[in-house]
Amino acid sequence: MLVLIWIVLLLIIFVFLLFLDLYLGRKSHLRSVKTHSFPLRHSDVEIIIKGPLLFDRIFQDIERAQHHIHMLFYIFRDDSFGQELFSLLQKKAAEGVEIRILIDWLGSIGFPRKVIKDLKRKGIDIAFGHTPSFPYLFYKVQSRNHRKITIIDGQIGYLGGFNVGKEYVDKDPKLSPWRDCHVRITGEGVEDLQLQFLTDWTEATKRPPEHADQLYPPLQKGRIQHQFVSFEGVGLEDKVCQLLQNAKKKVIIGSPYFIPGKKAFTALKQTIKRGVEVTLIVPKVSDHLLIKEASYRYLRKLLSLGCVIYQYREGFYHAKVFIIDDETCSIGTANFDKRSFYFNHEMNSIFYDSEMVDHMLKIAHLDISKSSRLHKEALNKPNAFEKVKEWIALLVSPFL
Repeated sequence: MLVLIWIVLLLIIFVFLLFLDLYLGRKSHLRSVKTHSFPLRHSDVEIIIKGPLLFDRIFQDIERAQHHIHMLFYIFRDDSFGQELFSLLQKKAAEGVEIRILIDWLGSIGFPRKVIKDLKRKGIDIAFGHTPSFPYLFYKVQSRNHRKITIIDGQIGYLGGFNVGKEYVDKDPKLSPWRDCHVRITGEGVEDLQLQFLTDWTEATKRPPEHADQLYPPLQKGRIQHQFVSFEGVGLEDKVCQLLQNAKKKVIIGSPYFIPGKKAFTALKQTIKRGVEVTLIVPKVSDHLLIKEASYRYLRKLLSLGCVIYQYREGFYHAKVFIIDDETCSIGTANFDKRSFYFNHEMNSIFYDSEMVDHMLKIAHLDISKSSRLHKEALNKPNAFEKVKEWIALLVSPFL
């Protein structure tokens, strides 16, 4: 009995210390948070929703690189596909092209250190970002660089939801085909992607590139008006609320993980109550434990208010899409969940262009055609095991 009491007491102390770490770590983070105010840009934009097509395009651009290649990914796997990309990068490094690769410490935690040493010997400068440290270790483990940015010669940029690994090019039997959304950008906006990458690189390595001015070549003005927005666990939820408040007729949200913060969920409910047609697309298949169960309490409430919810069935849905009326859409790395709102470093581009929005609406309607509509009855079936999972998911939802 005494042993049990000690175990319970130690568990209580451990949980208290974790929450204290989170609280103090958050306060420290808010004091040091940095924001970039990116201007309105005009760029030419290509939307890519299939991994094989995206990486074919990236590989072609890498082949033509003359000066530098910068890549930032949350997940970078040392699997057959990752090795294929590294082989190409080694070839370009041998040609004298500067290569910098930044990968998130936790997102790519299984990445072999010996591979990093080998890549460095072959001329590729590769580093981990967001390596946790004391104090506030638990909080720093939660704060991750979730951005996915590629810049080639300062003239071509990529941003979106794809990472590097075989599942992203449809080579995972459970999750294929992988449905995501990335944009290829040329024109003025590439400067902002470069600035964000170099900011993250310098923060992680403490080694700003020499001759940084050479990384910003002159850029032409493109056709599509847009603005990049970056967040460091602060501000994203407010931006989401602002976009929702501006909606007049319809909102379409696509997110693989739907665990909204209180403020965003309130804004979403108010949007529905104002008579705005709200449609949500989420995956039927999950790639993480308890993610689906954590969303159920929110989905039930939205369904009762009249939100239309679709579960995507043809593979895994990982796109992060936000469409407001026929005027505005957002594409990038941020999910509609607490982790993106309160912990992760994210980057999106907001497009103010009717042609771009029309293209995204067509993609959304195609996704809906590959989905089944979710009804309240499906979430209210009595199942004791599912209820326990949902209760556990609720407790740990900020960390999923």
